[in-house]
Amino acid sequence: MGFIKEFKEFAMKGNVMDMAVGVIIGGAFGKIVSSLVDDVLMPLIGMATGNVDFTKLVCKFGEGENAAVLKYGVFIQNIVDFLIIAFCIFLMIKAMNKLMPKKEEPAAPAGPTQEELLTDIRDLLKKK
Repeated sequence: MGFIKEFKEFAMKGNVMDMAVGVIIGGAFGKIVSSLVDDVLMPLIGMATGNVDFTKLVCKFGEGENAAVLKYGVFIQNIVDFLIIAFCIFLMIKAMNKLMPKKEEPAAPAGPTQEELLTDIRDLLKKK
């Protein structure tokens, strides 16, 4: 099979296309949630904490240009972002699961009853 044909078959599989759509929607969803965090929630949290801008919280170790700067405020901001994004994704998946019809699992084929097994064993013993 030629390389181009093989790639075409791979790219046109349903799973690859579903994944591509998921990545694109996920990127857009991430921007929406980031805006929610940065533009709506963090200003409210800042007001509640005395107008603290978390991104400006730093701790300097040393003096001058060689000072190490620990930007723990940005870390706090990223933790809040992650928690809100994770919660939004959880809510979205929960809603999608409620909207999706439940798939009925096919019933396992019924095996032979105990009597049928005993009958088969008896018949096999009789043949020997």
